[in-house]
Amino acid sequence: MTLDASSTSLVAIIAAVAAGVALVLIVLLANRTARMRRDYSVLQGGDGPESFVEVVARKADEVEVLRSEVAELTAQLQRTRHDLSQALRHVSVVRYDAFGDMGGRMSFSVALTDDLGDGVVLTTIHARAESRTYIKGIRRGEAEVLLSPEEQQALDEILRSLP
Repeated sequence: MTLDASSTSLVAIIAAVAAGVALVLIVLLANRTARMRRDYSVLQGGDGPESFVEVVARKADEVEVLRSEVAELTAQLQRTRHDLSQALRHVSVVRYDAFGDMGGRMSFSVALTDDLGDGVVLTTIHARAESRTYIKGIRRGEAEVLLSPEEQQALDEILRSLP
């Protein structure tokens, strides 16, 4: 099989076009490979002592430590809230004159309760010659014994403010 001149020219043109396409593909692939190498070197840390992957792993460990610390703080906050709800932190004071002949409202009743309304009412009656102090228990906002009007007033002020 002999090739004539026109067939040889056609084969040469096709070979030249194929070589040109191959050259363009080689240049595109070389650019893409260079870009991938540059990106990979950034991931490897370039000039730094740690690679990107090592930094991400370290940060993931730090986040895990923070999560455990947040869980611990949340539990501690719940315990503190519980303790605080049981503290005698609601206070109301009513001052009055227990006897008509005394001035200055020297007698007083103090109600002290926690968030549930548990606590005490403390009353001091001041007279000319002596003072007497009484304490009465409060459970769920109710007195264990009969309260005087002043004691009830002090307790009512607290009960209106309870959550």
